[in-house]
Amino acid sequence: MKAHRSRFSYPVFLDLDEVPVLVVGGGRIGWRKAEGFLDAGAIVRLVGADISAHVDVERITAAGGEVITATFDDRHLEHQRLVVTATGDLETDAAISDAARARSIWTNAADQPVDCEFILPAITRAGRVTAAISTDGASPALAGFVRDRVAEILEAGVAEIADTLATERAAVQAAGGSTEDIDWRPRLDELFAQHA
Repeated sequence: MKAHRSRFSYPVFLDLDEVPVLVVGGGRIGWRKAEGFLDAGAIVRLVGADISAHVDVERITAAGGEVITATFDDRHLEHQRLVVTATGDLETDAAISDAARARSIWTNAADQPVDCEFILPAITRAGRVTAAISTDGASPALAGFVRDRVAEILEAGVAEIADTLATERAAVQAAGGSTEDIDWRPRLDELFAQHA
């Protein structure tokens, strides 16, 4: 890695609808990670030696996933596309990350950027608009703080503005035009002024 570039420098938004995702860790943090994946439509396999009351087993199974009360085993990686490990034990999380990496499965180890191929940003949503904030793993608290400030901006009718612009873009495209050639800034100023 070059010194001038942050490690997690290429942000993407994933379509996780019906994508199998493994979460290892049956506690509060494991559930929080699993819940985010469920919200994105993923099929979650949650594995933990102990499954806490935080885990909504019914929600996981209703979405086509499963909850396995067991110590992690490499077999749990079968057919998984992403892995998040949140056992709270550094050595265990590192070993799970190594096992996933050996199968070319992208992995996130909670609070251990060294054992990650991807990190989970602080997220806020308003309709179609999603903002994701990352500090390259340096400070999740700072990412959460900035996310909360961005959420205040998104409250200003941004979801409705996104819907309006989607309709207008579709009309331009249906008429055979390109939306890439349009300067949308004046229209954005107008729409934000209406929602102010």
